[in-house]
Amino acid sequence: MLHTESMPQTCGMTEVTGEGNAMGWANYYQRRDAIDQVLTHAGQHPGAGLPMDEAAVRTVFADRESLALALQYKWSQILMGHIAAALVDADHTPDIDQVEAVAAAWRTAARRQPALRALLEGHTAEAGDEFRSALRAEQRMVAFAAGLAEPTEPANETARIGAAFLGLVQGTPRRPVNRHANPVEQLFRRLVASP
Repeated sequence: MLHTESMPQTCGMTEVTGEGNAMGWANYYQRRDAIDQVLTHAGQHPGAGLPMDEAAVRTVFADRESLALALQYKWSQILMGHIAAALVDADHTPDIDQVEAVAAAWRTAARRQPALRALLEGHTAEAGDEFRSALRAEQRMVAFAAGLAEPTEPANETARIGAAFLGLVQGTPRRPVNRHANPVEQLFRRLVASP
């Protein structure tokens, strides 16, 4: 993984130049343009998978895994923005709870980025360790944001809780939830992800 002087090291931002351990602005823009091209292609050709045959993509990304990591990074940035905004709104709206705010944020981000979600979901089955690690990081982040886990809990447990939560979010339509709902319902929401 690499970083620039002003950009922190993050999961999914892998080396693109093959010549060192820093990504300059020219590399950043080349990478951004390649990702945009991939998403445009995916929008025009749903189900075609990661388009490694595009010249601009091959120039920037060595293989499918590095492209998938860059896409996962992009998704994580989009999702974190939606979650942050939703949690701020939930803090100011007493009839929205934290769990529903995060669920709505995920659904909104996914609805606005259908090609990106389709590519990531299509790659998950063949993903390598680094991609799976990035996916687990997203699952933990969602579990923390929804208030379903605490940072002191084991990483595998919080990832499992986040994965179960995302499975529920993806499988159920939006339903408004009252922050002051029945305490048994609230407890059930927390336990639904436990074994």
